[in-house]
Amino acid sequence: MDHSRVPVLEALQEFRRRGDVVYGPPGHKQGLGADPRVVDIVGEGVFASDVLSLNGLDDRRESQGVLTQAEELMADAVGAERAFFSTCGSSLSVKTAMLAVAGPGEKLLISRNAHKSVIAAVIVNGVEPVWVHPKFDAERHLAHPPEPDDVRRALRAHPDAKGMLLITPTDWGSCADVRGAAEACHERDVPLIVDEAWGAHLPFHPDLPSWGMDAGADLVVTSVHKMGGAVEQSSVFHLQGDRVSPEVLKQREDLLGTTSSSSLVYATLDGWRRQMAEQGHGLLDAALRRVARIRKAVAGMPGLRLMGPEVVEAGLTAELDLLKITIDVRELGISGMQAAEWLRAHCHVDVGSSDTCRISGQITHADNDRTETLLVDSLHRLVDTADAIEGRPPVRLPEPHALELEQAVLPRDAFFAEAEHVPADKAVGRVAAELLSPYPPGVPVVAPGEVITAEVVDYLRSGVAAGMLVPDSADPTIETLRVTAR
Repeated sequence: MDHSRVPVLEALQEFRRRGDVVYGPPGHKQGLGADPRVVDIVGEGVFASDVLSLNGLDDRRESQGVLTQAEELMADAVGAERAFFSTCGSSLSVKTAMLAVAGPGEKLLISRNAHKSVIAAVIVNGVEPVWVHPKFDAERHLAHPPEPDDVRRALRAHPDAKGMLLITPTDWGSCADVRGAAEACHERDVPLIVDEAWGAHLPFHPDLPSWGMDAGADLVVTSVHKMGGAVEQSSVFHLQGDRVSPEVLKQREDLLGTTSSSSLVYATLDGWRRQMAEQGHGLLDAALRRVARIRKAVAGMPGLRLMGPEVVEAGLTAELDLLKITIDVRELGISGMQAAEWLRAHCHVDVGSSDTCRISGQITHADNDRTETLLVDSLHRLVDTADAIEGRPPVRLPEPHALELEQAVLPRDAFFAEAEHVPADKAVGRVAAELLSPYPPGVPVVAPGEVITAEVVDYLRSGVAAGMLVPDSADPTIETLRVTAR
């Protein structure tokens, strides 16, 4: 296919050339009605490019098939049979993908290290989750993806499961054995969905971890805004084989998705695909060389422990995305949250994720010599200044097994059940009626329907005292918890 073509961008360019006057949404009329104070900050181009797909980029009958052409080019670029654009982010895309495989009351295997959007999908869709627990790294207090044998065991125990949702890469860069998980699912002729939100770049360089479509996954969801070059909320479904019906997937997306899709998202997805198809290998090659230099510099800094290939060599994870720079800072006597706050306040550097133990930043094709030097210099400054950072009370980290909570009630039933607020210490032994997700990275420690334990309460309360955020809790202070009524 001709990857110099960009159907959405070409249609947008033609729309602006024609100078059409629109008597329908959006109400700002390509910026004519926008507050100049807003335009001064976000720019005229944002409003000028905010166009409806119907009677804008395309006619009422979609006769030019602008979006279809762009999706076909995307599928070809990444080696998928079909691709569908989504403008609501992968938080919605993963809900759609799950609903395309398992309906209300049906079982679906799900990695328990899933983002809160996956747990939200379990609640909204009404599926019965079969949690496949990740491989806990006790030394790093970090969860790596589950392994193929974990998938096989879960499928043997639940032969009526409709498929599996696997999360890879994680926020910290560790990657699953996607091929092995796909083989385990296909042995029972059920599909493997991969939530590859952090992996949009993977198809475009052989030195990166395996790309889900190449490794046999049936349906892969990517967030192009995370490691790619599209604007926020840019998401793509990638599909191959016949285990997931494209018609069903489209209908489920239509059920959950917006009827006012963003042309800004479509246009930047289209442009990013062209960039990667034409230049991706070279751009990512440069990024990999750059991150190698950064990693070498970080490895020589006292008090910083860089996560690297040793986790693969130790069998803790199948692969590692080296473009993710995950650094344990505990030897500096501070938490990852404190490190992130100090870097922002003193260096104007914003890391991607932070938790009680570590920080994580990402290098993409967009980085340059300035951003490389800034990151290395800022980490040097952090190391030199760490002794002066005021200490906070320690977070009482639970043993890995203590994070495998009993699922006593289905998440949907618990979330919508009659509930009450009780003091946190009185919640021990009770069934949670809410999500409790330290953020970032947003992986729930407690999901609705799980039995709350003393270890988890201790962890959350000590974490909040040390600066942890739990924004989805009804009481973010964790003084009280929302539990199902007796």
